Amino acid sequence: MTKTLSSKELTLLDAYWRAANYLSVGQIYLYDNPLLKKQLTKEHIKPRLLGHWGTTPGLNFIYAHLNRVIKAHDLDMLYITGPGHGGPGLVANAYLEGTYSEVYPNVSQDEDGMKRLFTQFSFPGGIPSHVAPETPGSIHEGGELGYAISHAYGAAFDNPDLVVACVIGDGEAETGPLATSWHSNKFLNPVTDGVVLPILHLNGYKIANPCVLARISHEELDHLFRGYGYTPHFVEGHEPEKMHEQMATTLDTVVREIQSVKELEELVLKELRRDFSPEFINRIDETIVFHKLTKEEILSIVELMMRRLREQMTTHEVTIELTDEAKELLVEKGYDPAMGARPLRRAIQRHIEDPLADFVLGAELTPGSTIMVDRAGDEEVKITIIPGEEREPVAVPAGDASEPEGSIDEPSDPSDD
Repeated sequence: MTKTLSSKELTLLDAYWRAANYLSVGQIYLYDNPLLKKQLTKEHIKPRLLGHWGTTPGLNFIYAHLNRVIKAHDLDMLYITGPGHGGPGLVANAYLEGTYSEVYPNVSQDEDGMKRLFTQFSFPGGIPSHVAPETPGSIHEGGELGYAISHAYGAAFDNPDLVVACVIGDGEAETGPLATSWHSNKFLNPVTDGVVLPILHLNGYKIANPCVLARISHEELDHLFRGYGYTPHFVEGHEPEKMHEQMATTLDTVVREIQSVKELEELVLKELRRDFSPEFINRIDETIVFHKLTKEEILSIVELMMRRLREQMTTHEVTIELTDEAKELLVEKGYDPAMGARPLRRAIQRHIEDPLADFVLGAELTPGSTIMVDRAGDEEVKITIIPGEEREPVAVPAGDASEPEGSIDEPSDPSDD
């Protein structure tokens, strides 16, 4: 399998990340002995610690990988961080890149400058523990939890070439302003505005308490953000080498998706300009492009429609199970590149619902029965009724039943939505 990162890229990314982590730890803990040339003693440690180490490695990890995609794809990008007290990470990266020393020459890139960098952090006469205004490039006050996405979208509006990577802390995600601001994507125009790439940092804790979004299942989290209008990608693990590869692959995928949307929107706008007047185009609020459904997406619709049928059959105390082969047959029968998922409604009715209706009307289903649906040849399915202990399994051919006007409490068709 081809890897996204070469061995050299992996080594450089990991080295940069570890260097940023060390500079971050030094700011939080060290008062002296910045390069640990001497044996570490109590006198080298700050008497009062501020700044959260928990969020900092993730911020540094994301920063390093965003630098890679900026160079690889020639991106114009901003990095906004929402987690509170993540200042050590952003200051560390600004120092590591040389920007901090350019703005503050007294914090030089040598041992004396590193000591000053460490001692000034969250210390009287120094700098705050969050991304304060004096941090080079800061446009977002990191200590104010809840406004990261709002600021990200504000930066993206009317900047069509800009990508704003916005890290949201999982504790911050529970604030009212942040929870509301997910809907800012409703106001974004892909042609005239930039793109916001939210990165939800689920390390699991807010100070010392668990976070809701870090505790719910992947499925629930995925559904939540798809409902908001986002396409979730999960990057998780604890082994650095695997995480670097996973993050690099995911970011490359996301950047390609962003570029694809931008190119498509520009193509649509070009076609509109060719056929319609500027006055008409100015009155267009939103352009929606429909893509052809893939067979994988049809399979997801099969799962959804069968879930509804299972719920209906629970009133008869009957369960339904489909083999993978049966699902594949329904996909084949229900997939049409031009019609989308519309034929699927008829395929499920003909092969499954109509025979089930006959069983229900004929009182052939007893409480506790299980209906097994499998594939029988190239064109049909086989339905097997597994009743209680009083009868042997009965195999019933499907697909030959007459097609009545309707079927069992026919559910709405999700393909029509």
